[in-house]
Amino acid sequence: MISLMLRPPSQVMKLERLGVSFASRLSFMRTLVRHMAQDKWSITYSCFKLDKNGYGHAVFDIQTPHSHLSMVIFSQCLDNSERSDRVIADKWDLTMTLLEGLVDEVNLARLAANVPLQEKGRIDARSLSLARANRSTRIFNTVLNDLRVGKQPDKTKLAQVGYLYRTTAVYGSGKFGSCDWDKILKRHPDLARPFASEMLVCYLIRQFSLDQLDHMVHQDDYPHAVSLAPELQRYLGIGNSTGLGMAPWLINHPMVFSQWVLQRETAYAEAIQQSVTDGKLTELQTMIDKACQHVHEINTVNESQQQNNATLLSDLAALRDWINDNKMQIKSWQKLHDWAEQHYSLQGQELLVSLLLELYPQCIDGKEDHMKVVEVMQYDPTACAKKLVDAIEDNYDWAFVYNFDIPKQNQTFWYYSQAKMEPRLGEIGIDEGVERQMFLGIAKAVQECHTDLLAYLDQQPETCIADFLLAWPKHTGIVQRIITMSQTTYGEIRANLLDAKVLPIYLLRAKLAYFGVSKFDPKSRLWVRNTMFQGAPLISELSEEFMDDWCFPISPQQDNQQAEHG
Repeated sequence: MISLMLRPPSQVMKLERLGVSFASRLSFMRTLVRHMAQDKWSITYSCFKLDKNGYGHAVFDIQTPHSHLSMVIFSQCLDNSERSDRVIADKWDLTMTLLEGLVDEVNLARLAANVPLQEKGRIDARSLSLARANRSTRIFNTVLNDLRVGKQPDKTKLAQVGYLYRTTAVYGSGKFGSCDWDKILKRHPDLARPFASEMLVCYLIRQFSLDQLDHMVHQDDYPHAVSLAPELQRYLGIGNSTGLGMAPWLINHPMVFSQWVLQRETAYAEAIQQSVTDGKLTELQTMIDKACQHVHEINTVNESQQQNNATLLSDLAALRDWINDNKMQIKSWQKLHDWAEQHYSLQGQELLVSLLLELYPQCIDGKEDHMKVVEVMQYDPTACAKKLVDAIEDNYDWAFVYNFDIPKQNQTFWYYSQAKMEPRLGEIGIDEGVERQMFLGIAKAVQECHTDLLAYLDQQPETCIADFLLAWPKHTGIVQRIITMSQTTYGEIRANLLDAKVLPIYLLRAKLAYFGVSKFDPKSRLWVRNTMFQGAPLISELSEEFMDDWCFPISPQQDNQQAEHG
């Protein structure tokens, strides 16, 4: 058996690299849709009661091989002045919950009284997820009005947005009364992959948005109305606004994230060991062209992201030219990988990883079932304390790059807002609440533990970990973490989250890439808009011959005049 050459954690786990990650075939959306098609899920409406303006409720009936689920969606009239992506909002165009079993009239009444309230309402352990979404004010009415008069919308305008609705929160894993992860693992094996239930909710919101639109189009007042063309339906995804709330999750669940990275890196190590053929090179070039078009269609006003996209396009063009010029000399994918590392930006390198994974599904399939891990921080208190020193110096050497005596490297603190229980950033010396900060300063905690440990060992050289922690109990949490994460392949995200210029948006993108999102549009260093399930097959297409080729979606070359009269 050929040993795999995994990329080292010193490279892979740097936040700057994680912060330019891309979706791949291993991402949760791709995995979900693949299994929905392969396992022949049945998804229909058991109820669709909307008025002519699209307000009312609908219920999806979902039958998987092992579960019977429902998703209830409530649609209400919302004035534009009340529509906000911020977590402080208290009204939304759509609210919904995914729950176990059928929904009768009694359950529906209870849900109708609570789900639209979101955090202020109550759901129970039958619910797997609670979510909300807002209509896109940029294109929803434009698309609606075009279809009502019998013409297809301008695909250029569709490409500028890419969705009819965007989610502003999708909660699960026990939040607000929903069932916890352990219950999903035991009772719903078809959703027993990371964030599968949340991804299912987003997929169904996307489908509902298309069905609601069609319902509003085909009213008696619009005799010339036409339905949105299937290729345009497929092109529209579900938008997403992700803020600071997601960032601490990666730090609070280091074993889970390390496992995600390990599976992806293992798949990539297997992929680049595959034999290079003319057919695979041609397939790669085709995907590079598609990726170029995809990046061209990203619409953002963020200057930094615009520059990143321009750099990425330059990298892709250079890569395409280099492959054309060196086709006969490319005998291994490792050579291509090495060339990219020497000549292209971090995002160019990471996009190549995703592209090469697309070439070899066999390197991915199977690993999707190893993305979850039992997360328990533990250690042997009787172990020699000197082994703890070794673990720190061998696996946390990156933590000593930072000098916390410099104020700016210790200026940011993270805390939960009392009103919404959502993460916020504070600045030491300006904002109150530093005494209630979250435990996200891993590098600082490691340094402090190391300093106190060495001093203690000077006095007690043969001591065990338990003795050290009896003397220094404040280090118990970081000691558990150091010993546990030292046993993983990739360990911690390598960053100082207390720095004055910390970029939480890198954490957001790192996690969102594993979700499978695309078209990142940063609105600040704290939140980002993006697109989910764009290009994914519609529910009606899951029963057809399934092609898992919807990575890097691009606008269909739609002939508007033909579509109008088709």
